[in-house]
Amino acid sequence: MHWLGWGGGWFMIAIWWALIIVGIFFLVKWVNTQRSQSTKADSALEILKKRYARGEITQEEFEQIKKDINDLEG
Repeated sequence: MHWLGWGGGWFMIAIWWALIIVGIFFLVKWVNTQRSQSTKADSALEILKKRYARGEITQEEFEQIKKDINDLEG
């Protein structure tokens, strides 16, 4: 029972703060994952625009691929 005295109290406080820190870590990780998933379609469109600007694809190819990307989103 003695370990529940001052030493046990500090131990419980340390566990409490560790849980809070771990919770914040996983929350930040989850938010970053959600943000990166929402920008995948935008990045595909940006890559397409860059390829068109460099002359790698024609306007017709650009329009078709852009339509395909939009179809995948919706």
